[in-house]
Amino acid sequence: MRLMQKTNARTAARTSGNIVIRAFYAMTCWCILFGATSVSAADGFTKDVTFDTYSPLSSSAGMARRMLTPLSYRRIEPQLANARAQPIDLADEKFAVYVPADAPPQGYGLVVFIPPWPQASLPKDWPRVLDRNGLIFVTAANSGNEAGLLDRRVPLALLAYENARKRYSIDANRVYVGGMSGGSRVALRIALAYPDVFRGALLNAGSDPIGGDQVALPPAELLHRFQESTRLVFLTGERDEINRHNDLISQKSLRGWCVSDFDSVTMPRRGHEIADAAGLAQALKKLEQRSAIEPDTLAQCRTTLDAELTAQVTDAQAAVRAGDRARAVAAMAAIDAHFGGMAEQAVVELQGELGSQK
Repeated sequence: MRLMQKTNARTAARTSGNIVIRAFYAMTCWCILFGATSVSAADGFTKDVTFDTYSPLSSSAGMARRMLTPLSYRRIEPQLANARAQPIDLADEKFAVYVPADAPPQGYGLVVFIPPWPQASLPKDWPRVLDRNGLIFVTAANSGNEAGLLDRRVPLALLAYENARKRYSIDANRVYVGGMSGGSRVALRIALAYPDVFRGALLNAGSDPIGGDQVALPPAELLHRFQESTRLVFLTGERDEINRHNDLISQKSLRGWCVSDFDSVTMPRRGHEIADAAGLAQALKKLEQRSAIEPDTLAQCRTTLDAELTAQVTDAQAAVRAGDRARAVAAMAAIDAHFGGMAEQAVVELQGELGSQK
């Protein structure tokens, strides 16, 4: 939906990567990135798959509430009531699906993959790893870095999940979202906004810090679930120095927002490219080795964040009561940008107090 795309233009631009990363990515050979697929339909790989089942998860309103800050959401909420409920028309979309021959006893795992390229392709080294792990792979066409974030890439991933779930026996504890480069950065956003769907994320050569105005935090109940139950694995080439550095920044931000269940894999002698079989196998193994969350540590971290939010809200309320509208508006905007959906109730109340003084 154009309105949502415009509202989130700054985030979408960052999602595609900065100029340095985009230039480096453009120089990388397509055949190195994903190569010619070496599997056929008879081997479990099917191209040009069409789906027909929609989900409330992929609705424009549902995505906006989970992925935009409270102020951004409230700005477009009136228009959402008159907009098309689903931004994607599945009749126009094609997907690629790989299904291992043997299903695990508890059902298949699932990897929804978001590529940086426009093709719905299966990386050539991946089938045997997917087979060993009992993982279905699904990806959408025209969901690369040039596609819009909220009008294509996110809803296509959610619809891929929904239709795979309907068609196959899926183990809900092994549902993952992943991507490469710009697609990996989208996968991180989806994992953060949909921890009730995806139990983990495979981040291949692309990541961002969460929180702030770059990757908005979801509402508090979803953030808490992300802290408690989502596993992240960063998978980056040894020679991909830019994204190895970005991974460290992303991991630091995760710790700051009370997220501790993540790990990383460095692929020897690899640059900015799709994971090889060895890297994928190692990353998937780590993805399923969940770390225990220390309840006391998590509770203390959340208390610290709540205290920080309370202090900023108190300052904004003081500005409102002092009649300093400019300072109050600036304080509210800062809270909205930094805390995102975690501060949803506080932002709504501040907006109401400011509105009553007009």
